[in-house]
Amino acid sequence: MSLKQGGPPPVATSGSGVMTTSLDQQKIPTVAAGYGENEKPKGAKGGQPKFIRSDMADVPVQQAAGSTLPLVITRKKGDDSEDGNYNPFEHRKVEHPTSDLETFVHLLKGSLGSGILAMPMAFSHAGLWFGLVATFAVGTLCTYCVHILVKCAHILCRRRKIPMMGFADVAEQAFLDGPPALNRWSRFIRFMVNTFLVIDLLGCCCIYLVFVATNVEQVVSVYMGTKLSIRVWIMIVTAPLILMCLVRNLKFLTPFSMIANILMFVGIVITFIYMFSDIPAPVERPGIVSVSEWPLFFGTVIFALEGIGVVMSLENDMKNPTHFIGCPSVLNFGMGLVIALYTLVGFFGFLKYGTATEASITLNLPKEDKLAQSVKLMIAIAIFFTFTLQFYVPVTILWKGLENKIRAEKQNISEYGLRVFLVLLCGGIAVALPNLGPFISLIGAVCLSTLGMIVPAIIELAVYHEDPGYGRFNWRLWKNSGLILFGVVGFVAGTYVSIIEFHAEFKGGH
Repeated sequence: MSLKQGGPPPVATSGSGVMTTSLDQQKIPTVAAGYGENEKPKGAKGGQPKFIRSDMADVPVQQAAGSTLPLVITRKKGDDSEDGNYNPFEHRKVEHPTSDLETFVHLLKGSLGSGILAMPMAFSHAGLWFGLVATFAVGTLCTYCVHILVKCAHILCRRRKIPMMGFADVAEQAFLDGPPALNRWSRFIRFMVNTFLVIDLLGCCCIYLVFVATNVEQVVSVYMGTKLSIRVWIMIVTAPLILMCLVRNLKFLTPFSMIANILMFVGIVITFIYMFSDIPAPVERPGIVSVSEWPLFFGTVIFALEGIGVVMSLENDMKNPTHFIGCPSVLNFGMGLVIALYTLVGFFGFLKYGTATEASITLNLPKEDKLAQSVKLMIAIAIFFTFTLQFYVPVTILWKGLENKIRAEKQNISEYGLRVFLVLLCGGIAVALPNLGPFISLIGAVCLSTLGMIVPAIIELAVYHEDPGYGRFNWRLWKNSGLILFGVVGFVAGTYVSIIEFHAEFKGGH
């Protein structure tokens, strides 16, 4: 997720997305209820089959605090003889499946949004030409990791005879299917995926608050004699959001999503007009900057480009899921367009404003210009409305984990209390950390380097460990080790540099 905006987010364990998956209306069929008299698996001790989470058999998806996977028998080597006879796509029961074109549009809506406005700032931490090459490289890497996740999901669905899975489902089942040492960590990896999704999405909400408050402050300060602190504006913006986030039905938020989409589109088009006027020569901008600034670049780009939280929801709702990955595919076309647009805005935005580039390109627009003021207000309103949609997903994930632990008569008031608490928490964090640039980089480094690179690589290692194996010269092992290393370096370096930036801000260094 990035400062992404779009339609209603998915109510899914797979997190940050823009469309509602049908998983929460379905039940995953029970894979196995037991063995017959002569059906003991090889290696079962004492004639007792090794069941995984048998208490979760035939439980509706997303209505359990823990795993959403049904009763599953641990796979033994050589047990995949009938995998080819089961096609999970034929067993999916999606009420309104999406076409390839519709999925393409949803993917664009989920990946394109106000995150595009932070790309010029990202280029300022890389340099004009290095940023150009690195954005394509990071975008390609993120897209490849999505391929890994979806491909592993298809393999696991065939092995387990399960029609569909969410992100956390895939991670949990991969650990159950992997080396014995990973089996005991299946609950943990599920918890970790959902935790990072919640942190990522709540972090996006905090960034939204800072973004809205900063743009509104720039416009209002022109007409006010007294200039209010950005922290005061964050508190002002937070107050009405408390009421809006009490709405629990996505249907009532749909009109706000439509308004947000229109305002965002118009605002970005006008921003482009300003950005492409009187562009200086490329030689006037540094082609590459100090290595110490690169972590902020990578954190921001990953934050803007990474949409791995939405992909499983999109794939699960497709009429032809096999068209999502491959070559050509919906994913390749969609992410190719997204990467091209983000690179275009980042390159020309930095070329236009150079070292004066702000955390959002809208903040570079003329303060006194009426049209520029309207752009800032339009995009601020769009992001304000998007907050409620982005907020819906982490609330749903958290509430599903708490719902069964609260008495029925207190569930309504408890859910409302959770919603108010989370909005206030986002507001408090935004007030404490109102520097938009390091905040964006921090979320990208911490959450999305983990979810977008490290976890998919670990999932593939677990899924492929026995069959079909890691390939000649263990190339899959080396490839995924490289992805994990890159993700860990991005995590550590991005977090460290972001914290240094925050520390400098608190000491008055910014």
